[in-house]
Amino acid sequence: MQLFKNVKQIIHLMKSVDFEDLGRISQKIDLPKIMKTVGELNDTQLNGLMKMLSEKGKKGQHKLPPIDGDFYDMDLKLSQEHREIQMQVRNFMKTEIEPIANDYWKRAEFPMQIIPKLAELNICGVAYKGYGCPDLPFVMEGIIAEEIARVDVSISTFFGVHSGLAMGSIYLCGSEEQKQYWLPKMQKLELIGAFGLTEPNVGSGAAGGLETTCRQEGDHWILNGQKKWIGNATFADVTIIWARDEASNQVKGFLVRKDTPGFSTEKMEDKMALRTVQNALITLEDCKIAEVDRLQNANSFRDTAKVLRMTRAGVAWQAVGCARGAYESALKYTKKREQFGKPIASFQLVQDHLVEMLSNLTAMKTMVYRLSELQDQGLLTDEHASLAKVFCTMRTRDVVSRAREVMGGNGILLEYNVARFVADAEAIYSYEGTKEINSLIVGRAITGYSAFV
Repeated sequence: MQLFKNVKQIIHLMKSVDFEDLGRISQKIDLPKIMKTVGELNDTQLNGLMKMLSEKGKKGQHKLPPIDGDFYDMDLKLSQEHREIQMQVRNFMKTEIEPIANDYWKRAEFPMQIIPKLAELNICGVAYKGYGCPDLPFVMEGIIAEEIARVDVSISTFFGVHSGLAMGSIYLCGSEEQKQYWLPKMQKLELIGAFGLTEPNVGSGAAGGLETTCRQEGDHWILNGQKKWIGNATFADVTIIWARDEASNQVKGFLVRKDTPGFSTEKMEDKMALRTVQNALITLEDCKIAEVDRLQNANSFRDTAKVLRMTRAGVAWQAVGCARGAYESALKYTKKREQFGKPIASFQLVQDHLVEMLSNLTAMKTMVYRLSELQDQGLLTDEHASLAKVFCTMRTRDVVSRAREVMGGNGILLEYNVARFVADAEAIYSYEGTKEINSLIVGRAITGYSAFV
């Protein structure tokens, strides 16, 4: 029994100490006693010891599997051209964003210096046709959203607001003249956009009646009201404002430039999530907008819903990216973190958490991939997008929670990244329609009954 204990002690030391530092070893064990014990071993015992030591050496040389959240290799469905774009975005996020993500998140500031570098990727309005846009499949829009959120959900939100909500409103609801003027500049990130739908008293139920109003006076419109949680609005060059027409009670959209009299923004402070995103409270006081800056093809909330349907799919992809970033960070940590003399990734309970995370992540990825395929085929419906948004954001909350759990106390430290993913997952869960609102959209589609109040 004593021999067995001494052999185990030797093996444990081989895992944890530098054998060139004999002084450090001598502080841990009685070296003369160990050497005496080893010298008394017979041939069989020595052979057993050498076998154990050689197996330890082999284990040390064992190449561990790569850290990759795409377990079903969904990205292999991409063409070589699209794969290269994905890798360009991944490299950009790795080199330009990852080193600064936690610092800007902590300070609640936006890294304005990244905008020209982001523009060089040529990925804004990726699925739009014309106006300088790449005209790629919607699947690529999703892949890009995932890659960005995999490192920083805040930057993904900035990008989604600009490229999806703002550019998308103009692309789907603007006149040809408006598209020609705004989209090429926004595609190059020369002009930044924001999207103003949510209000202090009206969130996911915007279809039920916006409090912000508009009324026509000759060739101008007068806007009054407030908008809340409007990402990018503190520095955006143009904000899409949705307002209820006092005459027709229908929702209309407007292109409001940042220097318009009567339009003011106030940065929202003390957020616990998406801290890098510059959300604003917008106040409109007799804000005068020319008829030429009214979105000419936005005449009811149905038109607004077209934009939300398109971008809600992108939010589901963002959730996948957030979950993937948390899972891969946690997996990397468990392979390095040692307890009881070995990596915690080798423990059964930790592996169970990792597999649960991967299961959720894989289900999410396959769902959103099919979602984008429907979008590319022109078959996407509100309920398709809503189901993905509900499921993916719910599962993301579970993934980030387990990621934090396997990291123990370190999981709440920014330096390990997972704490940021945990917080940001809460924002994804709520924006672009809460779980309840999106559930009712799906419920209406499958039952034929509307449960909305």
